[in-house]
Amino acid sequence: MSLILGSASANAIEEPEYEVVELIGEVEIREYAPRIVAVTTLASNSDTTGGFRRLADYIFGGNSAGKSIAMTAPVEETLGVPEPLMAFTMPAEYTMAELPEPDNEAVTLREVDARTVAVTQFSGWATAGRVARAERELREALAQRDITVTGAATLNQYNPPWTLPFLRRNEVMVPVATR
Repeated sequence: MSLILGSASANAIEEPEYEVVELIGEVEIREYAPRIVAVTTLASNSDTTGGFRRLADYIFGGNSAGKSIAMTAPVEETLGVPEPLMAFTMPAEYTMAELPEPDNEAVTLREVDARTVAVTQFSGWATAGRVARAERELREALAQRDITVTGAATLNQYNPPWTLPFLRRNEVMVPVATR
């Protein structure tokens, strides 16, 4: 087991910078730093393969420079909106001016402002039922504390598809009003 866990940490993948500012049971209130994301619109929340391929093509050289860009985690997917989005965070070393333009017009680059969010984690496969349950429990925990949700939920998946279910890290995140 230590070999599996050790190899995962040896190949650490960059994640967006954040600080946990409050812990409410298993819910973390996080403050995220500004960042840049590559985004594509999904036909539906079940169109994840198409969205992932478009974004992966961009970071694997499908861009104006023909340049590979390091993969980061998580892969983000908005939930419960008419036009769901999938996003990859760009490595922190890049500015908007330094990133090459995507070859595919369905992929765009966006700056994301600093934000405060509430997050709950779960392991296993991110099935529709597990994601819905995590979102419902997160919203209930926030309502009990009079914390206002200010936007759509996001599913964050941190692991490659071949990761064993009990080692998977998934999160449901909602933006919240600062207190």
